[in-house]
Amino acid sequence: MFLPVLFSLMVFGQLKESRKASLVEYVNPLVGTDSDHSLSNGNTYPAIALPWGMNFWTPQTNKMGNGWGYMYHDVKIRGFKQTHQPSPWINDYAAFSLFPETGELIVDENRRASWFSHKVEISKPHYYRAYLSDYDVVAEIAPTERAAQFRFTFPESSSSHILVDAFDKGSMVKISPNEKKITGYCRNNDGGVPENFHNYFVIRFDKEFTELATWKDSVYTKGSNMAEGGHVMAIISFKTKKGEQVHARVASSFISLEQAELNLSREVGEQTFDQTRNKAAETWNKEFARVKVEGGTVDQNRTFYTALYHTMLFPRKFYEIDANDKVVHYSPYNGKVLPGYQFTDNGFWDTFRAVYPYFTLMHPTLSSHIMEGLANTFNESGWLPEWASPGHRDCMVGSNSAVIISDAYLKGIRGFDISKLYEAILKNTENEGPMHSVGRFGVKYYNKLGYIPYNVGVNENTARTLEYSFADWCIWKLAKDLGRPQEEIDRFAKRALNYQNVFDKSVNFMRGRNEDGTFQSPFRPDKWGDAFTEGSSWHWTWCVFHDPQGLANLFGGRQQMADRLDEMFAAAPTFDYSYYGTQIHEITEMLIANMGQYAHGNEPVQHAIYLYDYLGQPWKGQYWIRQTMDKLYNPNPDGLCGDEDNGQTSAWYVFSAMGFYPVASGTGEYAIGSPLFKKITLTLENGKKFEIDAPQNSAENIYLNKITLDGAVYDKNYITHTAFLKGGKLQFDMTKVPNKFRGTLPESFPYSFSNHAK
Repeated sequence: MFLPVLFSLMVFGQLKESRKASLVEYVNPLVGTDSDHSLSNGNTYPAIALPWGMNFWTPQTNKMGNGWGYMYHDVKIRGFKQTHQPSPWINDYAAFSLFPETGELIVDENRRASWFSHKVEISKPHYYRAYLSDYDVVAEIAPTERAAQFRFTFPESSSSHILVDAFDKGSMVKISPNEKKITGYCRNNDGGVPENFHNYFVIRFDKEFTELATWKDSVYTKGSNMAEGGHVMAIISFKTKKGEQVHARVASSFISLEQAELNLSREVGEQTFDQTRNKAAETWNKEFARVKVEGGTVDQNRTFYTALYHTMLFPRKFYEIDANDKVVHYSPYNGKVLPGYQFTDNGFWDTFRAVYPYFTLMHPTLSSHIMEGLANTFNESGWLPEWASPGHRDCMVGSNSAVIISDAYLKGIRGFDISKLYEAILKNTENEGPMHSVGRFGVKYYNKLGYIPYNVGVNENTARTLEYSFADWCIWKLAKDLGRPQEEIDRFAKRALNYQNVFDKSVNFMRGRNEDGTFQSPFRPDKWGDAFTEGSSWHWTWCVFHDPQGLANLFGGRQQMADRLDEMFAAAPTFDYSYYGTQIHEITEMLIANMGQYAHGNEPVQHAIYLYDYLGQPWKGQYWIRQTMDKLYNPNPDGLCGDEDNGQTSAWYVFSAMGFYPVASGTGEYAIGSPLFKKITLTLENGKKFEIDAPQNSAENIYLNKITLDGAVYDKNYITHTAFLKGGKLQFDMTKVPNKFRGTLPESFPYSFSNHAK
């Protein structure tokens, strides 16, 4: 009796450990998919992918070209799509799909769509499974970085089909039955591509075709093996037995068909489907294991690792490995194939805040490669990107490439040409670009007056002023570190204070200012847009990341600024949408959150909670941080509270759950909040481990009573990047009653430019 029982206990323990180690199982890629144009709970799709992979795959429930490609409330799937979409507002490019059918062939995407149920759907980063009830087919997907495997389980049928839809806006397919292969290209995009843009794909099957056909611009041709036109498809047919599995190995390339074949050979080769799936799971688990959380609820674990998954999807690797094992890329800027790294599908307006600081902390090698990619972008286009997908896109405001470059270099990340990047940064500070999002729109006014006037035809002028001012502070720091001329250093030090020029002390808000120096009137702090970007003065008044003390001085003191922060959470959620002409979804998301004027669903105000650390009232931040994590994030399809925006909204959660947040890139500091778990262990790339312990942590014990760092009492409201890199242990003594004495003195506050300008 003893040995069998012991053996059973050992097996159970091993299974338990195995499940515990498979952190990818916590991830729910359906989080954020319960969204539409009018209300975003994330505006995501279930990306079946590897971290920062060149290609993602996703089930497609919506029609071709619709940015909301997968919507949780949809009930039919019409394809399994290779996607590169970073946002529904930017839309997709280089997309094509596979779709299995049985019985009568149906080509039209609306008519072919099959009913499916979330009850039998499996969605994980490394694996997707759906049952297509109309055809009695199970479809499964397992990804690599540039390839994937499909496994279709068919019923008994004399007419089973797989349809390859190369989509519209220019495509080609070629069926090679002797090789059991389909090749082709697709050219669909929504901008940001050169004339010679193609996504070349190859699909190899393990079953002979009994029939083949093509479809070209509404014309079906049986027996045809090639089609090229505006919108083409390839169809292969065969007989199947009940339960027969047909495999498709697929890869693509932006360089050539030959490179697509090479990508397929390298990344899939002769692997079985299960081997590809297991390797993908191992890849995710390896990354997740570097941030080990303990002592949380199952839902908190699910929310955390799903957020971490979202943080590690973008920017997309837009490079490939050639036949000589060299890193090369097709340039989405000049159309040439060139050596070196390239990344895309990112809006720095969103991701400079927390995503890139996460990379500098946990993935410095990746950060170095991204910096090299930025230098390549400048060489290939003459400009730094601010929103790329895959090339420059005219979206959002700011000059945030300077922020992420400065932050990476100042944190000691090397391996890229900082001289070239600094040259690019300087060019931005003096020039408008070929579109408003590139260079600095309104730069002549900004450099001459110290702000962009409200009445000179430059939209969202005050927001631009605030973002340029922060970027100029980052440049000042970088210029000093690089030993640039003193005149240049002084110029950016002066511009770093330009935020002061759009603060109206008579109302204690940021406000549009006319060219003659008067403030625009009438003024409503709850007016969205106009002088601001996707927000109101309630949100943008806090966008002085580098100088909260200077901002407090404008308010008349730290208490006055704290009072206005308090008011933001207590105020009625009124709004004026006249600038947009309609109630945009960001406004709705603020309203339903029931947190006053605080609009966490959009980026400008996400750091504001942490400003209490700079004002001597950190317990207030601790309260609102936990409120935000608990109320606005969950592991379900509605588990986000606004646009995910390339991982930024999730990166806020990742940092906040760890107990700190990078309010100001370039300072090398992280403001301390309220950790969510009893213990988190970070395994850094340099091999060091950093522990964050909060053994008394609970839903009630959200306040920090005392902090120790490596056993010594620590009275700061921040922790440095250097401290993390050294490894160590940060211990939080958590209580349910706020400690209103700890962290209240100026020597405990994080960095402010006004205190360190010289």
